[in-house]
Amino acid sequence: MSIRSVVLDHPAPLVWLWEALSRLLRALPGAFRRLGIERSSRWVGVVEHPLKRAVFGCRECGQCVLHTTGMTCPMTCPKELRNGPCGGVCRDGKCEADPEMDCVWVQAIERAGRTRYALDVHLVNPAPDWRRRGRSSWVGYALEANEPLAGGGETPLSALDVLQPPGAP
Repeated sequence: MSIRSVVLDHPAPLVWLWEALSRLLRALPGAFRRLGIERSSRWVGVVEHPLKRAVFGCRECGQCVLHTTGMTCPMTCPKELRNGPCGGVCRDGKCEADPEMDCVWVQAIERAGRTRYALDVHLVNPAPDWRRRGRSSWVGYALEANEPLAGGGETPLSALDVLQPPGAP
């Protein structure tokens, strides 16, 4: 068992670190605006990208949703699915596209259950905006440019809303 899998299988400390970082980031939007998104992303990315790549296998989508997925990056799914497992997850929890790999979403659901964001794993995430690829998601979060969770207008707040619409018997 690798150090990475031990860390990821105990996501509560990672969630605590994210919450502390998010408080810091919410204090920095003015600085990021003055520097500009591209320059801020380059500077912050020097720390963010190697750290997240080493710990989470980050693919640098620029729209991180780790805290809602049990600190499991959905972009590490071979199909890059951001809203739950495909229909091909095997009974043993392995990925249909890569049978040597555990299904990212089985891990995400299990790990999310070990955090206070357990129900957030059912929130609907928008499709990635690939124009943000390579940018710092931390800068995007600080500038509120990420909007990682959908929910306005006709968009369902949760996958459960689609499966069990309000008012349904």
